[in-house]
Amino acid sequence: MTITDEHTRVFLFLQGPHGPFFRKLARMLERSGAEVWRVGFNAGDSVFWPHRASFIAFRDTPENWPDHFRALVTEKGVTDIVLYGDTRPIHAQAVAAAHELGLRVHVFEEGYLRPYWVTYERGGANGHSRLMSMDLPQMTDALEGADLETPMPPGHWGDMRQHVFYGALYHFFVMFANHRFRNFRPHRSLSVAREFQLYIKRLLLMPFQALDRRIATLRIRFGGFPYHLALLQLEHDSSFQKHSPFDSMVDFLALLVENFAQGAPRHHHLVFKAHPLEDGRAPLRREIKRLAREHGVEDRVHWVRGGKLAQLLNDARTAVTVNSTAAQQVLWRGIPLKVFGDAVYNQPEFVSTQALPEFFAGARRPDNQAYKIYRRYLLETSQVPGGFYSSAGRRQLLRQVVDMMLSTHDPYDALKAGTAAPRQQLRLVT
Repeated sequence: MTITDEHTRVFLFLQGPHGPFFRKLARMLERSGAEVWRVGFNAGDSVFWPHRASFIAFRDTPENWPDHFRALVTEKGVTDIVLYGDTRPIHAQAVAAAHELGLRVHVFEEGYLRPYWVTYERGGANGHSRLMSMDLPQMTDALEGADLETPMPPGHWGDMRQHVFYGALYHFFVMFANHRFRNFRPHRSLSVAREFQLYIKRLLLMPFQALDRRIATLRIRFGGFPYHLALLQLEHDSSFQKHSPFDSMVDFLALLVENFAQGAPRHHHLVFKAHPLEDGRAPLRREIKRLAREHGVEDRVHWVRGGKLAQLLNDARTAVTVNSTAAQQVLWRGIPLKVFGDAVYNQPEFVSTQALPEFFAGARRPDNQAYKIYRRYLLETSQVPGGFYSSAGRRQLLRQVVDMMLSTHDPYDALKAGTAAPRQQLRLVT
């Protein structure tokens, strides 16, 4: 099957970000004249899609999902599928089948240029993105004629509280109202009940964790020592699970502490910055203390809870990560960066190729002009101003992304073809 009639678009939505974004996106697509359907796999999916006529409940076993998906495509005449993240099993299977059937695959992700952009791509994201096969000369050629003034990155997430709230609400319904979806299996290893407990715990502890974060940050900022910054990720995040060489975050921690002890000058320190959504499911803080003791650097290693990255970046000598999108803020400031996983920004012009002990001993500065070209390219293509979780963020996102979805060109081809819509200048909203 291939898409032949550009006037008849049938969108099949799979799982999206927690909250109402997918339903609001679908409503605008319907206003454009498209037909929209939604597959729901649990009660959380159902509660955020109130229009029963277009909701398709999948209650079968996961083993039967690929055949069910193909049958839905035929029955509904599907031309496009829409999903958030492309690595969870139900999405990976659907994407593989969609490619075979000639469907458009619309993938949403958190912004590569977080915090106030969303990523929209066709076919795949992160390690499956088309960016993985592009180099700087190709991007430079595509930017010929583009004159966007690159906006400064915002210093806050904007909708973190809404993000955590919708996550807790979603898991509440999955835990207490999932009787119609008895065959549902979460794509993460933790039970739904445990996920819900962690979301509630995070909501309740936010004020106390914020105080702990401020104290730790002030100790580092006023400590008067040079430091290297390690940007940690969620161990269960798809970028870490599917696009990195590590089996666990502890493996990454062990590598960093050992090489820091070997290569860094004795007066340098190492700061571990937790992900803003870190919820304690992995005992990272305890493991960092253990590793620091083993290598005799316990007085030079620090832990900081999630939160604003800018304050720590202001004085950092270098930064290290697996493939965190937070590394984009590092590169924007011209700070040397070392990466270990597959990342869309892993270009040799501005990401270090030095061995880790050598990097800690004396990292070479990145080509900041090359990074600015790369960043401009992202802002002209796959990075869309807005957010999934706050109402203001959704409004700003919907102003542009619907037209991008309806376009015959994907974001990268649209820039090259000269059909990309003018880009909105960023407005900070909360």
